Amino acid sequence: MELRDKNGLTEREFLASYNPDKYPKPSVTADVAIFVHSGEQWQLLLIRRGGHPYLGRLALPGGFANQNERLEDTAARELMEETGITGISMVPVGVFSKPGRDPRGWVVTSAYAAVVEGKALRAQAADDAADAQWYPVSYDRKSDTVTLVCGGEQITLTGGKANPPDALAFDHEEIIAEAVRKVFP
Repeated sequence: MELRDKNGLTEREFLASYNPDKYPKPSVTADVAIFVHSGEQWQLLLIRRGGHPYLGRLALPGGFANQNERLEDTAARELMEETGITGISMVPVGVFSKPGRDPRGWVVTSAYAAVVEGKALRAQAADDAADAQWYPVSYDRKSDTVTLVCGGEQITLTGGKANPPDALAFDHEEIIAEAVRKVFP
């Protein structure tokens, strides 16, 4: 005997009459914080955005999920498309869904982190990344402050905010800070 809900419908009947447009849907992305650790030195791979929004700003490699694609696969695909890096084992960092985090609309991202021991991997900017570089990164656990040195510029991340405030795209300061908390000793 098939189970029926409070309206007397079987699951097959319910799904046949279900309207998937009843609820608004977000776009879904995946972002990757990939670190290289060698001795006492840490580096973070960032891309420079080659398109809008946030043209020219630093960002984590990442992008939109394809339909029927696992988010872990989205992260690996976007890392490869934007930097040429493949075969990296990643761990989840968290889901970031603050309203307004992306000016294109309702976008939820699943963030991932990876640590590569030893020498920085060769990163080649491609797809919508104008540049891909490894930048020194440090973490002061006592003050919960992340410091990035990008070119001659220093970017500090404290309390979910970046200084200077327009240095990074989207809410990547929050993702980077959370990734650093997870992977730094």
